[in-house]
Amino acid sequence: GRSISLSTPDSANNAIGVIDVALRTVSRQRADLGAYQNRFEMAVKGVLVGAENLQAAESLIRDTDMAEQMVEFVKNTILVQAGMAMLAQANLKPQSVLQLLG
Repeated sequence: GRSISLSTPDSANNAIGVIDVALRTVSRQRADLGAYQNRFEMAVKGVLVGAENLQAAESLIRDTDMAEQMVEFVKNTILVQAGMAMLAQANLKPQSVLQLLG
């Protein structure tokens, strides 16, 4: 760093100039840091939105799979019940023939 002397009016004016330069440098650096902070905050918000969208998409996929599985279950249940009804009807026919013959 530079040393500052206030012993004469010229050295005091020189010191004020040095201090002004230092203040401008600090102000510029603070502005740069503020800009970096804003960029990081925007990046974090973007990541959070992306994570939320990903979670919503995953939930939608899981819900769709669950609905598809439920449709498949109902279809299979109906097929089993229809098969059992057909077997019951098939068993009635021979018994009816036997009753007619007997």
